[in-house]
Amino acid sequence: MEILDCRGQQCPQPVVQTRKLMLAHPDRTLKVLVDDDVSRDNVTRLAKSLGYTTSVIQAEETFEISLTPGVAPEKTIVGTTKPGPTVIFIASDEMGRGDAKLGQILMKNFIFTLIESDTTPDAIYFVNNGVKLTLGGSDVIEPLTELANRGVDIASCGLCLEFFNVKETLAVGRISNMLELVNALEEAGNIIRL
Repeated sequence: MEILDCRGQQCPQPVVQTRKLMLAHPDRTLKVLVDDDVSRDNVTRLAKSLGYTTSVIQAEETFEISLTPGVAPEKTIVGTTKPGPTVIFIASDEMGRGDAKLGQILMKNFIFTLIESDTTPDAIYFVNNGVKLTLGGSDVIEPLTELANRGVDIASCGLCLEFFNVKETLAVGRISNMLELVNALEEAGNIIRL
């Protein structure tokens, strides 16, 4: 039995690390150690979605989650999808509305989690404050660079870069324009707006 110790790690790391291990060794029974109920619930939900049976034992401040491989449920596709590329449209350096610091943490976690996904988008377009994520010194340059290396088109609005006077500090991707953005959105099969 493989033991994965994720105590002290912030979301989404326990789920990301568990998923990596499950995909690398789909026939192994795993024990995952976490120290909060949110991580316990997230790891359990992930395991069940991949067909694992789960059991949880709480020992003081640690949850021991046993994951036993089973048969993954078949995925059901509901509705129809339009053929075409998947485009992520990021208009801010924050995710959601409310506390700015939390929004920045959520956006950072979203981008880091993208590199762990089974599928990647075809393009990510950054506009307004979103372009700040592509500049030198940004906390997400590394995952964005990895996505670019995988073939994801990382494009920042040229007008936005000029407006903030940061065009020279673009660290990942390329400079785009509004016509290209409009065309990309019109041709997209799936648009994810953040």
